[in-house]
Amino acid sequence: MKFFYSCLIITFFVLPFKSHAYDDFWGATGHRVVGKIADDYLCGKTKRQVKRLLKRKSLAFVSTFADEIKSDKRYNEFYTWHFINMSHEENYEDSKVNPKGDLVTGIAYCKKIISDKNASDDDKAFYLKLLIHLVGDLHQPMHVGLQEDKGGNDFKVQWFYKDSNLHRIWDSEMIENFNMSYNELAENADVLTKKQVKAIQEGTVIDWVNETHELTKKVYASAQPGDNLKYRYSYKNFNTVRSQLQIAGIRLAKVLNDLF
Repeated sequence: MKFFYSCLIITFFVLPFKSHAYDDFWGATGHRVVGKIADDYLCGKTKRQVKRLLKRKSLAFVSTFADEIKSDKRYNEFYTWHFINMSHEENYEDSKVNPKGDLVTGIAYCKKIISDKNASDDDKAFYLKLLIHLVGDLHQPMHVGLQEDKGGNDFKVQWFYKDSNLHRIWDSEMIENFNMSYNELAENADVLTKKQVKAIQEGTVIDWVNETHELTKKVYASAQPGDNLKYRYSYKNFNTVRSQLQIAGIRLAKVLNDLF
């Protein structure tokens, strides 16, 4: 009996905790793919500075930090930094900016602290970890979704006969269903020319938001509430997921190279 309770206690502390509060971001695998891809595009100086601030932790390792701290009420002020809400007819410049902050203002603030010569290394490291995550979020189409359905969280569908929502399917369920590790997904990213990489890295953060928003409209049109989405949906859309993860990683590298 003692052995049973010992095993139960070990299981409780070892098994990963699943919370519904974590349904609104690229899943851990997706964020790690972004970090891993970005690392391949960092220049030498940037790599050294980033490693120093992150105490030699990888971009992939810290990429989920901004979601992990959602469980701590002390960091509630950063919650709205993960998304932007706007209608299909708007672009970012015409939309009403959330007074609590959003992806664009959050990224700008992170960059400001990281480039501040008077900021402590601890503060720079904190906001660097946030920045790595937020650039990833910016490229998830449902993070630029409608306010009325919470970026697709209230757009109820099924995923292989199980209750889900459109946001979660694009965040994690298509990725997890593909059943590859973040390393495998990153290593199998599309081969791009220098010209293609340069084209991806052009523009501002707002340009990137508006680009993602065009994709958001297509995602909303890809399903109807109540649909049971399965293999065909993944077959039609998973390449878009992979592409967005790769674009996010390439652009994250550009942001970091510019900062350091």
